[in-house]
This record gives sequence, structure tokens and C-alpha cells, in this order.
Amino acid sequence: MTSNGSPQIVVLTGMSGAGKQAAQRTFEDLGWRVVDNLPPRLLPMVAAQSKDDDNKPLCLVCDVRGGHIADLLPAYEILNETGIKGVLLFLDASDETLLRRFKETRRTHPLFTETGGIIPAIAREREYLAPLKERADRVIDTSASAPGELRGLLMDEYATAERKQHPITVTVASFGFKYGMPQDADLLFDVRFLSNPFYVPELKAHTGLDEEVIRYVMGDERTEAFLERLYDLVGWSLPHYVSEGKAYLTIGIGCTGGKHRSVVVAEKLAHFLRDRGYRVLVQHRDAAHWRTHQ
Repeated sequence: MTSNGSPQIVVLTGMSGAGKQAAQRTFEDLGWRVVDNLPPRLLPMVAAQSKDDDNKPLCLVCDVRGGHIADLLPAYEILNETGIKGVLLFLDASDETLLRRFKETRRTHPLFTETGGIIPAIAREREYLAPLKERADRVIDTSASAPGELRGLLMDEYATAERKQHPITVTVASFGFKYGMPQDADLLFDVRFLSNPFYVPELKAHTGLDEEVIRYVMGDERTEAFLERLYDLVGWSLPHYVSEGKAYLTIGIGCTGGKHRSVVVAEKLAHFLRDRGYRVLVQHRDAAHWRTHQ
């Protein structure tokens, strides 16, 4: 078991088209190691190896793609006999839902070639997986689930207490427009309208981490007004990003060289977000230029 009582290993199986890919992405966002399409007989060995390596929570995905699905139940029982606590999680959906999803996505069912059609493939797979569904520790039916509901359910059940409290990681990155805009930014804010310390001889060599520059930038009455509006916008937006299942958000704050104004504002925004319980990373992208372009 993990420190918050969650299982150390989840064995994820179920019907093709029931949401296993979405579940895998959720476990990855939760910080779990995910092994997809694992042959069932390898289950005990991979679980034991992972436990010896770093004891990181593990999601093992075993389904009809890997063949020999009848081996999964005996392998799962062997796993439990070794003292490694696992949960057998089975994702299901109605035949009508699965048929519609395969038609909409135009994906090929793993058993299509074996059976000659989607409908018989679904029926054959359900027959193969019936013992697993009966033995499963947890069955989730996604037939009526809206996008994001499965993710939210898994987050609630398998996230650590710390992850539940901070479901999104926010990166606040200062940068200089002269070196190009960051390609990974979700939100961009331009602070080049603020008074520029670069043109003050005694401040030019300093950075937005230095108290002299901070006082100068905050001395511009527009800075406080901008920050108030920035806090309102970002503070209002973040819960909506969380509800949509976004695990990471990057906010870019740009000035001309990425050394003074953007650094001050990025640090202020990071402090605001941390005070509200968000997990925040701060990056000053163009710090390498600070000494070479004074």
C-alpha cells in the first residue's frame, strides 16, 4: 500500500473501447509508472522488479491485445500471494456503446480479424473477460460517462492526499521576447509596457530577483494595477483548467530581455498562486543571457 492507503499496484483490464487509454493517461498524470499491453504471465515478475527498483506505484495494463488473457487471473493470484497488494480494475461499457465508439473512431477491434466483424469481436471479448470481471476488485462502467468523468473518478480514488490538494502543476516562466516566445506556454502575458530598469545605469546589471529592481518595477503604479488583474484572471481560470482535467499549465511572462520586469512579475504571480495552495514551479528561461548581455 502507498502512504495514503492506496494500492501499490493496479492491474487495469476490461473491454476494448471502455476507456483504458484515458485511464492510463490519468495514472501517468498521478505519477504512477504505467506498463501497457503487458503479457499476463509477466505480471508477477514486472511487479516484483518495480517494487525492488523504487517502490513507485504501478499500473499494469493487461487485455486481449497481449494474448493469453486466460493467464491473467492465475498471474494476479500469484501476485497477491507474494504479499504485493494489488487491485484488479475492470473497465466496461455496454455493447451498444462500444460499437458506437469503434464506429466513431474507426479503430480496429483487437479481435476483428479473429471473428470477422466488430459485433462478434465484442461478444468474443466479453466471453474471454467474463471471469476477470467477476473477480475484479473494482468495475467501472463508462457507458454513460461524459469526457473527463473517468479521469475525475480515478483521481478521487487513486491520487495521494497531496495530489488531491494540488491537482495541477503551474509553471510560471519569465522570458525575453528578443529570444523568442516559449513554445510550451498555455497563457502569455506581455509586460513590456512597464518601466524598464535596463535604462537605469545602476540597475542594468541587476535582475528581477534583486531588491533594487523589484522596488523600481513595483514603483510603477501600473505594475500593481496589472498584477491585480492578472491575479483575478489566473485565479479564476485555474479551477476551470482543473475541472477539465489539465494536469500541467505553463504561464509565460515576457519583457524585452527576460531579465528585469518579467522576472519580477513572474515571482509575484508564483507567490500569489502558492499562497492559494497550488503547486508552482518558477523558471527564468533566459537567465543564461543575464551576464552576457548587461
